[in-house]
Amino acid sequence: MNPLQIGLIGCGRISDIYLQTCARFAELEIVACASLDLDESLAKAAQYGIAKSCQPDDIFTDPSIDCVLNLTIPAVHAAISRQALQSGKHVYSEKPFVTELDEGREILELAAQKRLLVGNAPDTFFGARWQTARKLIDAGVIGKPTGVFAFVGTHGVERHHPNPDFYYLDGGGPLWDLGPYYLTAMVFLLGPLKQVCGMAKRTFNERMIESQPRAGEMMPVEVDTHVQSMLAFESGVIGSMTMSFDVWDSETPRFEVYGENGTLCIPDPDPVHGANIFEGEVWYRTRETCRWAYQPRKTGKEHWQVGENTHAINENSRGVGLLDLAHAIHEKRQPRASGALALHVVEAMTGILESAEQGCFKEMHTACPVPELLAENFGVKTRELS
Repeated sequence: MNPLQIGLIGCGRISDIYLQTCARFAELEIVACASLDLDESLAKAAQYGIAKSCQPDDIFTDPSIDCVLNLTIPAVHAAISRQALQSGKHVYSEKPFVTELDEGREILELAAQKRLLVGNAPDTFFGARWQTARKLIDAGVIGKPTGVFAFVGTHGVERHHPNPDFYYLDGGGPLWDLGPYYLTAMVFLLGPLKQVCGMAKRTFNERMIESQPRAGEMMPVEVDTHVQSMLAFESGVIGSMTMSFDVWDSETPRFEVYGENGTLCIPDPDPVHGANIFEGEVWYRTRETCRWAYQPRKTGKEHWQVGENTHAINENSRGVGLLDLAHAIHEKRQPRASGALALHVVEAMTGILESAEQGCFKEMHTACPVPELLAENFGVKTRELS
């Protein structure tokens, strides 16, 4: 299998972890990086030893490049992915897939016409934590799933991101920023969605940037920043999800799946990164080991059973979905982190916000395959790093 020749477009902060992850695998080779800011792409190329730094158009016209890694801001994800496909290249994009549902449909239709593959973040469900959770569910440890719950309460990104503006413009907000991790994990664990509804609000029309170099500057808010949703799955599971940039603190940052015979819990003390990490433990209790309501509510790892983690990806490996895309090209199959899965998640988020405006339930119309489990050694390093 020859290395997939990759051109990266978008050299912002997120590109670092992709460049570090891709460097681990002999199947991937980032041969060029591009940004509208040439100084930015030059600096990134020098930092990671990339042979070519250039403008985005040079990526599209380079016949040696097989695949475009699209790490631009959400508002231009669709345009870059479409141009990559029109140039005869596979494409793997950061989340969200698109900000308009029709754009996503057009991209998948174009890919099918060109016989090219589309992959999309998040690929955190490739991580050992989520693979372990899926194995426990598939093995019937908690019985047939009946419900799911997800919560992320944070006060936005303006305290740590140097240029947080786009998080509060079209394509931003907590649902579009954080929702893809949780909704993708839910589909991976429980199957496709059938129906969604939501309520949402915009708490502030302006927010102050608190990070350097722009501390004290005000920025407009054009999106809802507190979103609550109800979810119904084709399997009969029902669930709820809260994504917020308006919560200063909380005691309930977690993801749980409820079953007929037990509960599965993804514990995480960090309210921002519950589903946005690859590693970590999976806790569960069954009918025999659960705490009854009248018993003392002891908390902590020692009071839960811990799922056996036998998978390889136990560190931040964002971009490992691109490795699966490379294998999918070679094996003539769809990638696990597929465009169809990403489109399904986009439809769910679109429906949640439309429901909030219209006061009604929204039926889901897209279909997507449920990603298969990975081989337990998938993601083992195949290239020695100097």
